[in-house]
Parts: sequence; C-alpha cells; structure tokens
Amino acid sequence: MTARTIKAKHSAHRDDISDLITRRPVPNRGLDQVDPFLFLNHHGPQLYKAGNNGLPFGPHPHRGFETVTFILEGSLAHMDTGGHESVIHAGGVQWMTAGSGLIHAELSPPEFKRDGGDMEILQLWVNLPPELKMTTPRYTGLQSPDIPSIEADGGAKLHLVSGAFDGKSGPVVSLTGVMMSMVDLPPGGKITLPAPKGRNVFFYVVRGAVSLGDTRAEKFELVEFSDDGDAIEVSAPDGGYLLYGHADPIGAPVVAHGPFVMNTEAEIRQAIVDYQAGKFNREPVNT
Repeated sequence: MTARTIKAKHSAHRDDISDLITRRPVPNRGLDQVDPFLFLNHHGPQLYKAGNNGLPFGPHPHRGFETVTFILEGSLAHMDTGGHESVIHAGGVQWMTAGSGLIHAELSPPEFKRDGGDMEILQLWVNLPPELKMTTPRYTGLQSPDIPSIEADGGAKLHLVSGAFDGKSGPVVSLTGVMMSMVDLPPGGKITLPAPKGRNVFFYVVRGAVSLGDTRAEKFELVEFSDDGDAIEVSAPDGGYLLYGHADPIGAPVVAHGPFVMNTEAEIRQAIVDYQAGKFNREPVNT
C-alpha cells in the first residue's frame, strides 16, 4: 500500500448559532467541498445547564442531498415529514436521504432540556448525483450498539457506519457507495486507513491530534489529500478522534441555496416552489 500525501490542511472557522458553539471546516476559505462531501458543522463540545432551550433546529426543508449526523455527546430527537421519528443517544448516528424533499426537525429531547448535560454533534452533508437528486426520501437511526466497532492492529478502533473495512460492512447501505466511519485512537495508537485510488477522502480531527508521517493535524482541522496513494497512515502519540470516510467524486455542478442543493438555478427555483406549495409535507412534523 502507498500512503497518500497531504495537499492542504484547513482549520474550521467559528460560526456560532445563538448560544450553540459551532465550527465549520467545510466549506471554508480555499475549500468549497471535498466532492461529494459538501458541508460539516461541528457543534460543541459544551455543557448545557438544567432548564436549557436545547438545540435550535426546528422544522426546516432539504432537497437533493443526504445529512449524516453523529451524536458524540448528549442526545438528539429527529422527526421528519416522511414519518420517521427517533431519539438517538451518544455514539449513535442518523443518516437521512432528503432526496426529492423532506422537512425535518433536530431537537433536544425534553429530558435533556430539563436536566442539561454535555453535548457534541457533527452534521455532514453528502451530495447526491443528478440522477438521484429526486430519489425517494429515507432515514436510518442507529444507536451506538448498532455500529460495528473494529479494532485495528495498532490499537485504534474504527466505528463503521457505511461501506467496508477489514472484511466487515457498516449497517447503512449508501446509495452512492460512501464509506463513513469514526476512528478512536488511544495514546500511542495507530491505524492504516483505506483510501482507494480515484476516491476523495474526508478526514477531520474532532478531538486530540494525529500524526500523518512528519505532519501533525490538530483538533478542528480538516486534512485534504492528493490522489497519489491508496492508504492513509495515522498515529496519535497523545490520542485522537477522527471523522473519516471516502467516496467517488460526482463531478457535477453544485448550485446551493440554503437547505437545497441541486445542479441548476432552475432546479433551485423549482425546489422553492415545491416547498412553498406544501409538496414536502407528507406527514406532519411534531415538535
């Protein structure tokens, strides 16, 4: 296996939403996307006091892509107009295909607002190719025990959400063959991550710091790789936690307007018309 070289590192910029600590590594200055990975918000980590208002993500629409939400600390209640509803706790993941259009809400459960506690959440937007933009919406909610935890030879653990690693498959079958995982490296841990030729890699340091050969990547940094190898070798002298995945690039035009991601301005206008006409309202969202 040949290790890929680093093309660039990108620090997440701070962009708080009300009292919610938020950092965004992509899009960022100098990096529009890591095709097909469009957007990542890193909320927290922070401590909510008892009697808090919880997360501010009330009902809002999406069309043309997928949201993948990682609950690292705390819990998250999901409801959408496709009739999907769940409360996912720490270590779990929500994978929602907005496709032709959904309205969803992502809120703190009543117990969290009452009691407070630690909260840290990642939300990644994954683009869909033109032929799947209007696919039927779907949703998968996974609790921590639903996600395989695979121990590597170097002591790291890879929590496999979708795709394959070390002969095992993740519980989500991605429409576009996305491999997505979380990687936990203890102090002194190391791992060799697959990075198949021709695929783009998503690599974000959530906690701690890691070493990639002679280069160190710190917490809140996204690492961009050249397509010149088929593996990424990672070590963490003091421990680290990563969001890691890879996928085939789509290579299609991206036209985004708020919660809609399509390929043309005309498709964006149609999404707005359809939303205003109530075509996303398959079933009511309860808040």
